Amino acid sequence: MDEKVLWKLIKQNDDKALQMLFDLHYKPMCYYAIQFVKQMPEAEDIVQSVFIKLWTKRHNITINTSLKSYLYRSVYNNYIDEFRKDKQKEKYLESLKYDMLTEHIDIEDSSEFQEKIDRIKTLVDTLSPRCKEVLLLSKQEGYKHREIAEKLEISVKTVESLMSTAFKKIRAGFEDGDLFFILIRKVFKRLKF
Repeated sequence: MDEKVLWKLIKQNDDKALQMLFDLHYKPMCYYAIQFVKQMPEAEDIVQSVFIKLWTKRHNITINTSLKSYLYRSVYNNYIDEFRKDKQKEKYLESLKYDMLTEHIDIEDSSEFQEKIDRIKTLVDTLSPRCKEVLLLSKQEGYKHREIAEKLEISVKTVESLMSTAFKKIRAGFEDGDLFFILIRKVFKRLKF
């Protein structure tokens, strides 16, 4: 059956037309979605939600392209929406993790804290001059990678590489990885080199 006819019937509340459209496009749409999510159950969830939305909002949807194009674009848009939600959840969980770690560790008043600051200073001093310069511009001065690249007349990739090298060397000097990130966040602006 022609897609335009199917869509017209769907808009007239014909659930059999929806079933025909579903049978025609469900599997190919799942294979399309799996290139984004990598797991078939997630791909199926995305495609099913597209069909649910198509049915529930059928009276308000205007399709200017082919119905097939609309369905595939909807799969992609659904994936993007889910991806953004997942990223927001990750940021929130990281924030909670950080808050819980800092809540349980009162590093501001301990002598151990000063020892760790001294260790960071020592480790930073062992970095190459360029690596140290990039790290300090980022963490003490608050420059973004692009700004550092422009200021030092190097590529952003070089800045990223130098930052990665600096963090690997500093992190290697700490046994407790989570504590390392708390220390970096809390003290780097106070460090004077």
